[in-house]
Amino acid sequence: MPHSIPTLLTRNLHEVFGQDDPGRRRATIDEIFTEDAVFHEPEAVHRGRDEIARIAGEIRAAQPGLQYTILRPVEEMHGTVGRIQWVAGRPGEAPAHAGTDVMLIRDGRIAAIYLFFDPLPG
Repeated sequence: MPHSIPTLLTRNLHEVFGQDDPGRRRATIDEIFTEDAVFHEPEAVHRGRDEIARIAGEIRAAQPGLQYTILRPVEEMHGTVGRIQWVAGRPGEAPAHAGTDVMLIRDGRIAAIYLFFDPLPG
């Protein structure tokens, strides 16, 4: 089932990288990602749903309790590209990370994610 770009980007942030339950995380990945999806991060490239599920689980396990806050509305272009800017931190603490995810969308699913880390807001 195809989803809107804002829905895809928001669900990826909260229901994939912000999800503690591996079963729920995987169900969301299967629903919103293409089978051949690719996740590009500064240090590595992860190909396919299995690898995206694996790395999302590792990131989540390394930073328990981290919550993502969207900084501004999702931007989209031409029905195929979206951008979401966020900060991540534990409740009651200053954000630990800030970033921008740029995603390519194909047939209403995420085909590629490009993660850029940003300076923390002042």
